[in-house]
Amino acid sequence: MSTHTATSKLISGATGDWEVVIGLEIHAQVTSRSKLFSGASTEFGGAPNSHVSLVDAAMPGMLPVINEECVKQAIRTGLGLKAKINHRSVFDRKNYFYPDLPQGYQISQYKNPIVGEGEVLVDLSPTEQICVGIERLHLEQDAGKSLHDLGANDSHVDLNRSGVALMEIVSKPDMRSAEEAKAYVTKLRTILRYIGSCDGNMEQGSLRADVNVSVRKPGAPLGTRCEIKNVNSIRFIGQAIEVEARRQIAILEDGGAIKQETRLFDPGKGETRSMRSKEEAHDYRYFPDPDLLPLEFDQAYVDALAAYLPELPDAKRARFVEQYGLPAYDAGVLVMERASADYFEEMVRSGADAKASANWLINEIFGRLNKEGLDVTRSPISAQANSTIVQMISSNEISGKMAKDLVDIVWVTKEEPRAAANARGMKQVTDTGEIEKAVDEVIAKNPDKVAQALAKPTMLGWFVGQVMKTTGGKANPQAVNDLLKAKLGI
Repeated sequence: MSTHTATSKLISGATGDWEVVIGLEIHAQVTSRSKLFSGASTEFGGAPNSHVSLVDAAMPGMLPVINEECVKQAIRTGLGLKAKINHRSVFDRKNYFYPDLPQGYQISQYKNPIVGEGEVLVDLSPTEQICVGIERLHLEQDAGKSLHDLGANDSHVDLNRSGVALMEIVSKPDMRSAEEAKAYVTKLRTILRYIGSCDGNMEQGSLRADVNVSVRKPGAPLGTRCEIKNVNSIRFIGQAIEVEARRQIAILEDGGAIKQETRLFDPGKGETRSMRSKEEAHDYRYFPDPDLLPLEFDQAYVDALAAYLPELPDAKRARFVEQYGLPAYDAGVLVMERASADYFEEMVRSGADAKASANWLINEIFGRLNKEGLDVTRSPISAQANSTIVQMISSNEISGKMAKDLVDIVWVTKEEPRAAANARGMKQVTDTGEIEKAVDEVIAKNPDKVAQALAKPTMLGWFVGQVMKTTGGKANPQAVNDLLKAKLGI
């Protein structure tokens, strides 16, 4: 496993090289039907203020009641991050005023979170991997949403999100480049989706990142960090880090100092701008929420949840390499989404060769799905149908070129592949007698080209092309190649 000393990670400035240090706080919306402390729906996209209970609106005398499913989801996620699960945790009040925070405080966890230290293994390339430490995971409630663009002189508040459960997953400052940070978020999102504890839909706001960036000379102590709030796409996370690191380097190289503050990233302008100076923890007057008892459970409770965890991406990838003999890179691509891994295994179960199936999926099918904005669960071709096509290629019934044409047909018509190929006379000629006749004909007609081929064996491709033409592209290219070599003595 490589370490962080690679010079490619350094940013060169006017006064030499700088190292960027990155830590991420990911806010992941917990997959549950109701909110963290109320029975209101968490469904996305309802009319403003249609999913709001009296608790979410902070009506006097309303008391929070913990949603056990959210607790279970946090524990499952902690197990997926190989983290310490704390059997006793405490909910605190984090006090601050904001128009879309009706209580005037957020119920969160401060000193005693539900999940402690863990780690995530992140693949940067087939040969390079880093381990990013997890500091903690705690549960907290989301705030509502202020809308400033509905009227010229007023703002509106939608409390549908108010009280929705979030897991805040805090990494250690272990990342050293925008690429590492993007790869970490991608991997974390994959783990959450496998577990089913967060759907990871960044465009709907169910996964957002606060990005902490500082710079230093290599080997120097940590610099002053700035936090970029609420970045909602993996691409923007990378851009925000690049922009902010260069901003800080420019200030330091001019003899200035970085002040600790919260900033916003503007993707349109490609810049970060100051939002407010960074509050310290004591500014929030944290104290245990008097309406909620400490959260306590035993190891048996954790073990029962662990027993039903799915096979996670790292384990699945290792199994694909071991069981199916796949290259690590291919296995990594297939396990990025649980549905893709399941689709691949369904193809193999239906009789296709594992390596051929992986190649076919990665090189042929994923690209088509991507182009049409579909994921594998909405593929127009079933795993069984793709398995049949791969088996037809392997048994030389059809050529690779015919297979692509067959996909075009089955994609639209949903026919069974073998029946579709038969109905259209798509069959590769493997009868050597028939191919030999075509080869002899081409050789007889082109004595001048034969002489050239003997002098320059790369001319063989021209002959292959001619034979394929006379057989309507149905001859097996390998058989044509072998026969030509034999006949021409190349």
